[in-house]
Amino acid sequence: MDQFTVYGITLVPVLVGLNELLKRSGLPARFVPLSSMAMGYFFAFYYLSPDDFKRALMMGTVLGLSSIGLFSGTRSTIAGVRGKKL
Repeated sequence: MDQFTVYGITLVPVLVGLNELLKRSGLPARFVPLSSMAMGYFFAFYYLSPDDFKRALMMGTVLGLSSIGLFSGTRSTIAGVRGKKL
């Protein structure tokens, strides 16, 4: 399988930012993982690999799961710095 391109990797923080905007617009936090996966698949199928279904499916999964992990890790770090428990 081809390596992840720079464009694919840079989409991870973009997805986190978009999810944060959705959350601040009223999306319940429990739907953030679903939103991350949906946007990961969207960008993979329409931007990164529109002509290869299998590659887009894999890249979308990686994008979505990576953005969920980055979101969760950032949230945990901020909570730890502030001295709060999640």
